[in-house]
Amino acid sequence: MKILVVDDSRAMRMIVTRTLRQAGYENHETKEASDGKEGLDVVHEWQPDVIISDWNMPNMNGLEFLQALKAEQFSGVFGFVTTEGSSKMRQMAEDEGARFLITKPFTAERFQAELGSVLSS
Repeated sequence: MKILVVDDSRAMRMIVTRTLRQAGYENHETKEASDGKEGLDVVHEWQPDVIISDWNMPNMNGLEFLQALKAEQFSGVFGFVTTEGSSKMRQMAEDEGARFLITKPFTAERFQAELGSVLSS
Protein backbone atom coordinates (compact mmCIF):
# COMPACT_ATOMS: atom_id res chain seq x y z
CA MET A 1 0.00 0.00 0.00
CA LYS A 2 1.22 3.51 -0.84
CA ILE A 3 0.59 6.26 1.73
CA LEU A 4 1.05 9.98 1.00
CA VAL A 5 1.49 12.33 3.99
CA VAL A 6 0.74 15.99 3.22
CA ASP A 7 1.54 18.70 5.76
CA ASP A 8 3.33 22.05 5.55
CA SER A 9 5.33 21.17 8.68
CA ARG A 10 8.24 18.84 7.95
CA ALA A 11 8.33 17.87 11.63
CA MET A 12 4.64 16.92 11.56
CA ARG A 13 5.14 14.84 8.38
CA MET A 14 7.89 12.96 10.22
CA ILE A 15 5.67 12.46 13.29
CA VAL A 16 2.78 11.16 11.17
CA THR A 17 5.11 8.78 9.32
CA ARG A 18 6.61 7.52 12.58
CA THR A 19 3.14 7.05 14.07
CA LEU A 20 2.08 5.08 10.99
CA ARG A 21 5.03 2.73 11.56
CA GLN A 22 4.07 2.38 15.24
CA ALA A 23 0.50 1.62 14.17
CA GLY A 24 1.67 -1.34 12.09
CA TYR A 25 2.11 0.28 8.69
CA GLU A 26 5.92 0.07 8.64
CA ASN A 27 6.03 -2.19 5.56
CA HIS A 28 4.09 0.25 3.39
CA GLU A 29 5.63 2.81 1.05
CA THR A 30 5.28 6.43 2.13
CA LYS A 31 5.96 9.73 0.41
CA GLU A 32 5.55 13.29 1.61
CA ALA A 33 4.32 16.60 0.22
CA SER A 34 4.37 20.07 1.79
CA ASP A 35 0.95 21.31 0.60
CA GLY A 36 -2.02 20.30 -1.53
CA LYS A 37 -0.46 21.60 -4.74
CA GLU A 38 2.64 19.48 -4.27
CA GLY A 39 0.39 16.65 -3.09
CA LEU A 40 -1.49 16.72 -6.41
CA ASP A 41 1.78 16.40 -8.29
CA VAL A 42 2.74 13.36 -6.19
CA VAL A 43 -0.71 11.80 -6.71
CA HIS A 44 -0.36 12.18 -10.47
CA GLU A 45 3.06 10.54 -10.62
CA TRP A 46 2.79 7.99 -7.78
CA GLN A 47 -0.94 7.17 -7.37
CA PRO A 48 -1.11 6.52 -3.61
CA ASP A 49 -3.76 4.31 -2.04
CA VAL A 50 -4.13 6.48 1.07
CA ILE A 51 -3.63 10.21 1.59
CA ILE A 52 -3.28 11.69 5.08
CA SER A 53 -3.45 15.48 4.88
CA ASP A 54 -3.32 18.48 7.15
CA TRP A 55 -6.20 20.94 6.75
CA ASN A 56 -4.42 24.31 7.09
CA MET A 57 -1.59 24.68 4.56
CA PRO A 58 -0.38 27.44 2.21
CA ASN A 59 -0.87 27.37 -1.60
CA MET A 60 -3.65 24.76 -1.50
CA ASN A 61 -5.21 23.77 1.81
CA GLY A 62 -6.38 20.27 2.65
CA LEU A 63 -10.02 20.85 1.74
CA GLU A 64 -9.08 22.35 -1.63
CA PHE A 65 -6.73 19.40 -2.17
CA LEU A 66 -9.54 16.95 -1.43
CA GLN A 67 -11.90 18.84 -3.76
CA ALA A 68 -9.31 18.75 -6.57
CA LEU A 69 -8.86 15.00 -6.08
CA LYS A 70 -12.61 14.50 -6.04
CA ALA A 71 -12.88 16.38 -9.36
CA GLU A 72 -10.27 14.00 -10.77
CA GLN A 73 -12.19 11.02 -9.38
CA PHE A 74 -9.44 9.88 -7.03
CA SER A 75 -10.44 6.43 -5.85
CA GLY A 76 -8.15 6.03 -2.84
CA VAL A 77 -8.75 6.78 0.83
CA PHE A 78 -8.37 10.40 1.97
CA GLY A 79 -8.32 11.53 5.58
CA PHE A 80 -7.29 14.53 7.63
CA VAL A 81 -4.90 14.88 10.55
CA THR A 82 -5.40 18.39 11.87
CA THR A 83 -5.38 20.51 15.01
CA GLU A 84 -9.01 21.50 14.53
CA GLY A 85 -11.84 19.03 14.78
CA SER A 86 -15.04 21.01 15.13
CA SER A 87 -18.29 19.35 14.13
CA LYS A 88 -18.55 21.83 11.22
CA MET A 89 -15.10 20.84 9.93
CA ARG A 90 -15.89 17.15 10.35
CA GLN A 91 -19.10 17.62 8.36
CA MET A 92 -17.34 19.57 5.59
CA ALA A 93 -14.66 16.87 5.38
CA GLU A 94 -17.24 14.09 5.24
CA ASP A 95 -19.35 15.95 2.66
CA GLU A 96 -16.29 16.20 0.38
CA GLY A 97 -15.45 12.51 0.77
CA ALA A 98 -12.89 12.35 3.56
CA ARG A 99 -13.05 8.96 5.27
CA PHE A 100 -11.64 10.12 8.63
CA LEU A 101 -10.50 13.16 10.58
CA ILE A 102 -7.93 12.61 13.33
CA THR A 103 -7.18 15.52 15.63
CA LYS A 104 -3.71 16.36 16.92
CA PRO A 105 -2.29 15.19 19.23
CA PHE A 106 -2.87 11.62 18.07
CA THR A 107 -1.71 8.12 18.95
CA ALA A 108 -0.72 5.02 17.04
CA GLU A 109 -3.89 3.39 18.39
CA ARG A 110 -6.01 6.13 16.84
CA PHE A 111 -4.33 5.55 13.47
CA GLN A 112 -4.91 1.80 13.82
CA ALA A 113 -8.59 2.35 14.57
CA GLU A 114 -9.25 4.90 11.81
CA LEU A 115 -7.16 3.37 9.03
CA GLY A 116 -8.09 -0.19 9.96
CA SER A 117 -11.76 0.73 9.79
CA VAL A 118 -11.63 2.40 6.36
CA LEU A 119 -9.21 -0.05 4.77
CA SER A 120 -11.27 -3.06 5.77
CA SER A 121 -14.53 -1.63 4.38
